[in-house]
Amino acid sequence: MTQRRNTAQRAAILQVLAGADEFRSAQELHTTLRSSGSTIGLATVYRALQEMAGGGDLDTVRTQSGEVLYRRCEQPRHHHHLVCRECGRTQEVEAPSVERWARSVAAEFGYTDINHEVELFGVCPTCTAERARATG
Repeated sequence: MTQRRNTAQRAAILQVLAGADEFRSAQELHTTLRSSGSTIGLATVYRALQEMAGGGDLDTVRTQSGEVLYRRCEQPRHHHHLVCRECGRTQEVEAPSVERWARSVAAEFGYTDINHEVELFGVCPTCTAERARATG
């Protein structure tokens, strides 16, 4: 029953995310939905985002401040993110050496059914060039 009730809300959230390349917070999504006339509540947005992320429909990154951001997943397979600290631009990256390391560490301690998230934070080439222009 809950699945049916949330179908319209999920569709609305996915529609907003479909038009965005960047990661967005639950509050940003809620504001966008409300400004377009939706009556969806913030708690419903959070709940739907968590369920969709858990189901693999959405990508998530955690900012350095700990906030979780969401976007439609570009790569259906497991991947990691390189995030610009200044503009928020995000690059999806595969990291086979990280995957090998994670499996190795898990096996060493007898863990099974592991998962992990890796986000690398830096300054993208565009922001680096803008910094150089501003100081040069």
